[in-house]
This record gives sequence, C-alpha cells and structure tokens, in this order.
Amino acid sequence: MRVLGKRLGKYGLELHPDKTQMIDFRFQPQSGQGDHQEPLATTFNFLGFTHVWVTSEKGRAMVRQLTAKIRVARTLKVISRVCRAMRNRPLRDQHQRLSRMLKGHYAYFGISGNYERLASLPYQVARIWRKWLSRRSNERSMPWVAFTRI
Repeated sequence: MRVLGKRLGKYGLELHPDKTQMIDFRFQPQSGQGDHQEPLATTFNFLGFTHVWVTSEKGRAMVRQLTAKIRVARTLKVISRVCRAMRNRPLRDQHQRLSRMLKGHYAYFGISGNYERLASLPYQVARIWRKWLSRRSNERSMPWVAFTRI
C-alpha cells in the first residue's frame, strides 16, 4: 500500500484511509478436499464488477468478473424512475430511450463470463416498462399479450 501511495503522490493524489484497503485475493485451495481443489469464497467489488475465483473448464483457477448485484439493482431503479417520468410520451420514444439505456449497460458490463447477469436484464426492464405503461389510464393493468405486441 505504501508503494501505491508514493506512486499516487507523484501526481498530487492520495489514498483515502477509510476507502482503501488491501485484499488477500490469492487462489487458496480448501484444505481436506484431497486432490480436488475448490477455491475459497473470496470476492470483492470494484468498478461495478464482483471479482471471484472460479475453476475453468480445464481445471485451472481463474478470476471471473460478474456485474455486482448492487449495480444491477441500481440500474433497474434508474430504469423504473425513467419509465415513470416518460410514461405519457409516445411508445416509440420510450422504446428508443430504454434501448439506449440497455445498450449502454451492455457496452460497459458486456464482458466474457458475465452473460448470466446480463441475460436477466431484458425481462426485468420489460416488467418495469409494462408496470408503468399500465398506470397510464384508470383501466386494469396491461396484459402481457398486449404488451408483447408493442
């Protein structure tokens, strides 16, 4: 940590003592498992990704990055807020805005090994959009059949 502090000091930057910590993130096999080595459940979040040890198909230890659950929740909350604000606009405009938001999310979080977290997002966005479209009138909620035609 001293080396990093010195390096940042060259540029007039410093580490925040409450926000900076060293993490022991080495691959360590669990004891008592014999020849089969399972990684410990050591993970950390950084830049919106959860970094976790996994075993590759060839049996080698490797680090995989998954979208952090807190970032998925934050994205869905923002999408809900946007859908609420634009629910009275034309459907085409709403669809374009939501598409742009999803493309931006995919552009940042779309890395190899992160498919499972990305694959659940379109359904969640459709569910949120349908909810806010259902609240455009005093009628009952919009059926999924009608929503899928949109």
